[in-house]
Amino acid sequence: MKKTIVNILATTCAVILLLMITGNIIHGRTIQGTLSATIPVYLILQLLAANTVIHLGMILTRRFESKYFVLEYLLDISFIIIVLLVFNVVFNWHPYAPWVLAIMAVIIYIISLLTSIVRVREDAKKLNHLLKKRKEKNKDKGLDTAS
Repeated sequence: MKKTIVNILATTCAVILLLMITGNIIHGRTIQGTLSATIPVYLILQLLAANTVIHLGMILTRRFESKYFVLEYLLDISFIIIVLLVFNVVFNWHPYAPWVLAIMAVIIYIISLLTSIVRVREDAKKLNHLLKKRKEKNKDKGLDTAS
């Protein structure tokens, strides 16, 4: 549960940062203009709600298993885009450019995949190190670990 809450908050922060960058690109603002701009609290709460729905839904989509891993990723990204488009209609975020939300969803999903790959790699290194220590410990005790 704690990990889910942390992921929801991290994703919300990433969305806010990406919104600021997108606003700079689309509206041609300078960094100074962006830093002086304020983000309404209701928008942050809407983004938090959307990310909560997405993460809770992702728990359900993770239960779907396929031998084609690409299909699982397409299910995830489709779910995210659908949730964002529904929130777009409800809260009137980008009525004339819903494609911006889809692009932002894909970018954030790719970033989250890359960070999870790094975490998995670090976890694998830790597990390999622990297994190596255990093997050495068992070898010193005269136990056979091959059986």
